[in-house]
Order: sequence, then structure tokens, then C-alpha cells
Amino acid sequence: MHNNYYFLQQLSPEIAKRLTGLQLMTAWSQEKDELVLGFAAARGKIKNYKEYFIKVVLFPDFSSLYFSEQFERAKKNSAELFTELNDLVVLGVKQFKNERALGIIFENDYTLVLKLFGNRSNAILFKNDEVIDLFHNKLVADNKLSLIGLDREIDQSQTAFLAAQNDYKKLYPTLGKVINEELGDQLTDWNKLSETIAELEKPKFYLSLHDFDTKLLLLPFGEIKQVYTDPIEAINAFYISHTKVDVLDKEKADILRKLNKEKRQTELYLKEAYRRLDLIENEARHEEIGHIIMANLHQIPSRTEKIELFDFYRNKQVLVRLKVDLNPQKNAENYYRKAKNEKIEIDKIIENIEHREHILATLNEHIEAITATEQLKILRGYLKQKKLVETKSNKQNRNPHELFRFENYEGFDIFIGRNAKNNDLLTQQFAFKEDLWLHARDIQGSHVIIKYKAGKTFPTSVIERAAGLAAWHSKKRNEGLAAVIVIKKKFVRKPKGLPEGAVVLDREEVIMVEPKG
Repeated sequence: MHNNYYFLQQLSPEIAKRLTGLQLMTAWSQEKDELVLGFAAARGKIKNYKEYFIKVVLFPDFSSLYFSEQFERAKKNSAELFTELNDLVVLGVKQFKNERALGIIFENDYTLVLKLFGNRSNAILFKNDEVIDLFHNKLVADNKLSLIGLDREIDQSQTAFLAAQNDYKKLYPTLGKVINEELGDQLTDWNKLSETIAELEKPKFYLSLHDFDTKLLLLPFGEIKQVYTDPIEAINAFYISHTKVDVLDKEKADILRKLNKEKRQTELYLKEAYRRLDLIENEARHEEIGHIIMANLHQIPSRTEKIELFDFYRNKQVLVRLKVDLNPQKNAENYYRKAKNEKIEIDKIIENIEHREHILATLNEHIEAITATEQLKILRGYLKQKKLVETKSNKQNRNPHELFRFENYEGFDIFIGRNAKNNDLLTQQFAFKEDLWLHARDIQGSHVIIKYKAGKTFPTSVIERAAGLAAWHSKKRNEGLAAVIVIKKKFVRKPKGLPEGAVVLDREEVIMVEPKG
């Protein structure tokens, strides 16, 4: 939660206290995903003024801020950035409403926005309301951002909460993954939601081990290592802790997180399966209802839709629904036919329960063994032996029909990515240069591949079908028409450093289609 809106809400005024009135002396990068901002009261050859530095870390998989009064700049391989801001005075720091972004406001109508959006994190320089420079130029959509539009006004009243049918996420989309996981069910109550928001707006800061990872939290979850009251001190401690995690701890945390997620899903499946089984056991079964109808044939008037009959299995009355166009005997036969399907369902539920319980026991064994491992070599050997990590041969032997959404249309195989990581897998490992690659234009969505068939051209109907699927599996799903890019895979590249799911196109051909799932 170090990039959570409620944390940044506390951090922004503290940054303002330290920066307001200072000048930006320099902005540079010596690592491609790190920006350093240096501030001071004045510029001079003799450093008799106090300097203050902010390191802005903008990796695709991790973004954070770090504050220091000292910073050694490398003599080589560093580049000056945002030179328009040199010697300009900081007028203040703005926290954008309901957003994971803050802006350092300079004189002459400049604002440097630090946008901490996960794998879309960036530093963006505005002049008035216009973007004039980006730290990550590959995030081209940031060129279209509006400074005014970064504020998100949301009605967070009790009236709006009730109108949203107690769906707190519609009013508070910024709570973050940890709070949603820990308190999700409780936050459907307005009083609990109000109490939680009040605590988040005046929090303490907890450096905690949560879900096998060190996190900076605003509420006391997980194994608490340290508690802070100063947000700058807290984020510095978090950043240092994050960067000091050794390889063994990181690899253990990654696999344990994955195994525990699978364990939670398995437990939820078992809970639902037992609930369904219990429901069937406690209700009159179809075969029993058939027997009850046969025992009361002469008491059931013709063309009856429902009737209460005596359930001699449970010694009570039971409501029996009938088809009006069938006589009582035919209705009984209908229930006997349903009873066969019911028995198949029960047998299948029991079979699935046994299978999932075996999986759960295996997962618990893996979690226990990995938690106890103290050597990296032993950990990697265990993961390889138990096939918990993919080897090169495993990747080559995977069945694409299981990995991706799939449809065969007019004899052509169409594969659809499930998420950003899965999109990369589809495009980079399973698509060949002559396959067709499709994606909804200028919007997030799934990569779609039509597999090439030797000696055959792609029919227009197949291309339109795949384009409809690409539009459907994007944020243009609800539009009447959507623009979809259609090009050969050989014109799709993935330069190093791009976020998951992001690619570069060497050419672009667009068709308009109706989104169809």
C-alpha cells in the first residue's frame, strides 16, 4: 500500500513541507527506470546550502519513492531530464483526488506529476494542462492525459452507498488489494466502512510481512515489524527493506504466494461442493418425489401445477411441482428421469471433492516443505523435482488449447489471451510470424491470434470473427463498433523493458467490427 491513495494523501503534505520554496537543481537518470530529483535553496559552486533528493523508482513491476539529503551521482551513464524545470521554485505539492498520483507544482505553470499506477507508473511534465515530456516515452497514452482530469470526483455519501447496493468498491476504488482481501465482507456495512475510512485518513504506518512479502500498510495486518508515524520515514524504511530482500527470500515468497492462492481457491471450491451436496441431501430427491407422486396418484387432480403431498420419507408435507400438460403418472416418470441426472451429479461432486482434497493435501505439503527450506539450491531442486516451476521442455509441451481461450471458426484456430502475462505468452511463444495478430486499437484488451494454414489465405469472415472477439475481450465490449488492429505477427515486437502485455507494432491496419463474444 506504499502507492495507495490514502498513503499518498498523508505523504504529499510532508513532501510539500520539505520542498516548498526550494529550487530544482537537477533531474537525472542513471538507471533506465529511476529518476532522481535534486532540490536546494540556491545554486552555487560551494555547497553551503542544504540539498534534498527524491528518487522516483518506476520499474514495470515495482514503483516507489525514496527521500534523502545525500545522493551520489554516477560520473558516467547519467542523463539530464526535464531541463525546463532547472532553477524553478517549488510552489507546493498537490495530491490528486482518489488517485495514485501527486504533482510537484513549480513556478511558470509547470507541474511534474508522479503517477504511481503499477506497471503504468511514469513521471509526466505538464505546462499548464498540456503534457510536454514523459519519463517513460513508451507509455504513449500518457501524452493524452489532462492535469485537471487527474482528479476523480466520487460521491462517497451514504445515499450513494445505498444506491450502489452496498458495493463499497464503486465509492472507494482506491482502498487497495490488501484491505479488500482482509475486510471485504465487512465493508458492505456502512458503519464499518466509515470507521475504516476514518482510520485510513489518520493512520499509523505498519511495515509488515503480509502474504510472504514485506509491505507498507495503513492498518495492522500481517506480522508487524515496525510502526511509524512519519510517512517519509515509513516509505524510506519500506524501500530499504524491499531492496535488501535476498534471492532465497524472494523466490520463496513468489512460490508461496502462488501456492497459497491455489490453496484458497481449492478451499473455496470444496466449501461450495460440500454446500451443494448438503443441499441435495436435505431436500427431497427426484426419485423420492416420483415415489410420493405414485403413492398419491388418485389424490392429484388433472392439470395441477403444484400440490402439497405427504412426504413419508421425512414425515411432513412437501410441495411438489408438476407439468400441467402431463398426467400424474407421466409427471412421476419425469422425476424418475431427472433422478438419473441427479445421481450422476452427486457422483461427480463426490469425485471432484476427493480430487480437490488430494490437491489440498499436496499443496499443504509443498507449503510446509518450502517454508522450512533455508538454502537456495535445495529450494530450486525441490521446485524442479515437484514440477512447481516450468522448464524449457515443459513450456514447449504445453497445450495451447488449455492455456488460452480458444475457438475454431471455419476450420481456422483462433486463440485469445486471458490477461497481460497470458497475452505475452500467446504472442511471444505460441504465435509464428505468418499468423494474424489482432488487438482492439488504443485500449486495453486481449491479444488474439489466428493460426496460419499452409497454402490458404485468411477468409474475410474468419478475420471479422477474430476481430469481433478482440473487441469483445477489451474495454470496447459495450460499443456498437470498435476499431481493431489486424496485422501479421512478424510486425509485432516486444522490446526489453516493456510492461506485461505491451508490444510495439511496425505497421498498423485497422478494421471496424461489432464486438461479439
